[in-house]
Amino acid sequence: MRRFILFASLFSVTLFSSCKGYESYLKETDPNKRLTKANEYYDQKSWYKANGLYATLLSVVRGTKNYEELLYRYAYSFYNTKDYLSSSYQFRTFVDNFPTSKRAEEAEFMFAKSLYIDAPKYTMDQSSTIKAMAALYTFTSMYKNSTFTPEVNKYIDECRQRLELKEANAAKLYFDMQEYRAAKVAYKSTIDEYPESLNADYYHYMIVRSDYHFAKGSRTDKQEERYTDMLDSYKTLQDLYPQSQYIKNAEPLVTAANQQINKIRKNNEHN
Repeated sequence: MRRFILFASLFSVTLFSSCKGYESYLKETDPNKRLTKANEYYDQKSWYKANGLYATLLSVVRGTKNYEELLYRYAYSFYNTKDYLSSSYQFRTFVDNFPTSKRAEEAEFMFAKSLYIDAPKYTMDQSSTIKAMAALYTFTSMYKNSTFTPEVNKYIDECRQRLELKEANAAKLYFDMQEYRAAKVAYKSTIDEYPESLNADYYHYMIVRSDYHFAKGSRTDKQEERYTDMLDSYKTLQDLYPQSQYIKNAEPLVTAANQQINKIRKNNEHN
């Protein structure tokens, strides 16, 4: 009978222990038990629970041998819950605290990657994209032969494309608003910033269009000069991109501009 009671007691303790929930561990006064449970949650990919317990341990574990591992896992628990802004901050904290760690390179990469993922699509403010690019460039300068380099370069290219689209859309908006001088300036700025763009010939074509409409809407005494500017822009398009599909698209504008220039000159001869 005593053996049965002892067995029942042990079973009850084991059952209580196994059923002890997340909330109980948040209140656990023994930090070692909390840390053990947090690591269990982490290994089970229960990211939110692991994150919550790690948060309660930061000040307790700081300065101990467990701090590096805790910070590393804490950062990843944010990343795996898709809280990329928080993960970027925690990976940065890891690097600042453990710059010589064997995981410092990985944490520096994850810091930049988190910022990259967190950055919004090109139609929104691109401050975050600029910050992500700075972090990515910093990584390439710090770790020139890293295994992460191909992925970093891919993210840099995608950030540049995002920023280019932002600028190109702003230029198109000026054009659609019939602000043709501003549109030309914006397209030229996009070309200067992204000279290797696959859309560079299109930007030159849009400069031709902007010049044409700007000349057409100008005072008579300014039209010849501005149509001539448009023809110069068309020649630049031809010279730089002789195979571009946009050369043919621009030809009707060239014909119209030449006709207007001839008409203006004839009118001036009669006056």
